[in-house]
Amino acid sequence: MRALLACVLLTFSFASLADSYIDLYETAGWKDQRANFADALTAAQQRYKSTLPPAVFQALVNNSNRRFAADAIDRRALQALRENLQEPQPALAFFQSPLGRKIVASEVLAGRSEQLAKYENGLPRVEAGSNRQLLIRHLAQALPASEAGAEVSLALAGVAADSLDQMLPGILGGGQTQSLLESQRERLIQQMERDLDNTLLHVYRDLSDAELEQYLEFASSSEGKAYYQAALQALRAGLAVGQSSAALTAGQ
Repeated sequence: MRALLACVLLTFSFASLADSYIDLYETAGWKDQRANFADALTAAQQRYKSTLPPAVFQALVNNSNRRFAADAIDRRALQALRENLQEPQPALAFFQSPLGRKIVASEVLAGRSEQLAKYENGLPRVEAGSNRQLLIRHLAQALPASEAGAEVSLALAGVAADSLDQMLPGILGGGQTQSLLESQRERLIQQMERDLDNTLLHVYRDLSDAELEQYLEFASSSEGKAYYQAALQALRAGLAVGQSSAALTAGQ
């Protein structure tokens, strides 16, 4: 009887832990940002429609729709989050707090299609006092924002690489296009670092200095670092960065 009770309690414990990852995924805005990404992807596809041959354009659309299907992104990202984040509760508690929800709302708003279109030529310079500038600089160092931006760029470029391989098979040899893309990661990170402080000043413009300081405390804590390291891995897995369509199909 004791053994049965222990098994039942252990099962409940594992189920609760699994739910915590799902709760964190939703509360931290992952599904909202995935929807933002889908809108941006659709807009990007339409921009290429008039400049690419029909066959190439259709290959690009088919590859991107398959790679970035909502359920596929969620499945891969959640699995990576579970594998890389040992304890989800501290991050979940933070993002369930009023400040956490305010942060997520600011990030989701910044990623919406109308906002991206509004600032497609660049963000305006945000004026800020020395204390706020210092908080933002420390936050930029604590958050993997530039790394995340690079992963998104590499994911989109990976679709083009797959389409090129399909239209001109063997032009570079097995997997070389993906390898070439991977080598660009550091360059992309450096590019995004150049204007990162102003970007964060814009995204978090509705947060007070005190709220920014609280956010920085979480991001700099061991729990915050663990979450953001896992989140970067989850983003990379969700967008299948560095994986060819053939590899993705084989893994399904």
